[in-house]
Amino acid sequence: MSAARHRASHWRDFPSRLSTRLLMAFLVPTLLFLAVTGTAVYHLARSLLEEELGTSLSNIAAATASQVHGERMLTIDPGDDVDGTRTWRSLVRTLEGVRDASGVRRVFAVDVHGRVRVDVGGGLPVGVEVPELARDKLELARVFAGQHAASQVLFTGSDGRLYKTGYAPITHGGKVVGAVGVEGSAAFFGPLQRLSRTFTVMGAVALAVLAIIALLTARGLSLPLRRLMDSALRIGRGDLTTPVPSEPTLEIGVLARELEVMRGALESRDRQLKMMLAGVAHEVRNPLGGISLFSGLLQEDLKAGAYTEAQEHVARIQRESAFLQRIVEDFLAFAREQPVTRAPVEAPALLSIVCELSSADATARAITLEVEATPAVLEADGSLLTAAVLNLVKNAVQASPEGGRVRILGSEQDGGYAIRVHDAGGGVPKSEHERIFEPFFTTREKGTGLGLPLARKIARAHGGELHLASSPGDTTFTLTLPLKSTALSRPR
Repeated sequence: MSAARHRASHWRDFPSRLSTRLLMAFLVPTLLFLAVTGTAVYHLARSLLEEELGTSLSNIAAATASQVHGERMLTIDPGDDVDGTRTWRSLVRTLEGVRDASGVRRVFAVDVHGRVRVDVGGGLPVGVEVPELARDKLELARVFAGQHAASQVLFTGSDGRLYKTGYAPITHGGKVVGAVGVEGSAAFFGPLQRLSRTFTVMGAVALAVLAIIALLTARGLSLPLRRLMDSALRIGRGDLTTPVPSEPTLEIGVLARELEVMRGALESRDRQLKMMLAGVAHEVRNPLGGISLFSGLLQEDLKAGAYTEAQEHVARIQRESAFLQRIVEDFLAFAREQPVTRAPVEAPALLSIVCELSSADATARAITLEVEATPAVLEADGSLLTAAVLNLVKNAVQASPEGGRVRILGSEQDGGYAIRVHDAGGGVPKSEHERIFEPFFTTREKGTGLGLPLARKIARAHGGELHLASSPGDTTFTLTLPLKSTALSRPR
């Protein structure tokens, strides 16, 4: 039952398949072109050949009529063919000479009433009306008016072949007294029909060749597209680990590369999301455990009347709650896709604001903050950029020894602007230079591990980058940004 449904679905989808559409696109116009062209050429050739045959037969009839003496022809009476009179024999010899010389089937002479005077090749006796003349009444009317004419239609002889008749008037004393009729075979129809059959066979061969080319072309296009479709379906089902195969065709290859980039971005985002969820679960567990522990102790101390100890437990619960809130806020700030609203920002003013916001933490540890910034205008989101640099400065304050110094420097560099944050702390081990930019990686007991990843994310959203250079006693975070003119030239 399933196989039957599959076959039914296959045939139902057949008209919409790419291979079918390409096949139809190749064959239908070609078939129409060959049919229309072949038919038009056949009928044109037939018309021209018929016209040429009629002209030739009427010219032969005219030449014959010029050899017939009209008055003598009218003297031929019924029975002269039986008696073999000299006038009748003379006219027969003339017409037989014309028939033999021109290769026509029949030559006859009639009076204006359509009665036979001589019939060479037809065998009609003298005085009998020629029945074929009834078919060519219009043409005979023109002939008896003194013009040449040929029958408009072909007729089939007793031998099964097609024939045509040409007519010319016989005159005597300036008056038409009869007509000569010459019947000739339309022998051209044999080669013409053979040509038509040859054209049909060649058309069929051309269609077959085009069908093969269309199928091969469709196969060459549909197989890569089907592979891309399978890859897209895999990605849609959640398989983000299987790479999208590359394709040799230029356009499809570009599509495959872009799909692979998309898959890689989705895989990276999925990996980060899983890592963030795991990090949140891990980080939240500790403050929740502390809150649970100290709330239990608080309950016991309140029952025992130990209010001093209870106050300490309340303070611990508040600290754990604050830490939990900071984890949630940092996580939301990192996970949220915040739009970058660019506007001109004075670099020295931005660094001065960061210094003011960090002054409380620095004063608590007796850290001196120094700001040196060359004037420059950045095209940036001021609030996001302030948050990124503030994270760097707070990390530097926490990493510095008490009474130390943190330097915040800003200067132009390589066509952009570099913000450097120096501290003289213990430094970051080389093995952790990249790991510290991973979400939730931290070396501090109460750190969320999201400050530096968020700062790098903000830097890259502005078209910049965040780097680390560290050794014991000298650690520098460098945040590079494009200047206003450079930023404006970037696509948004």
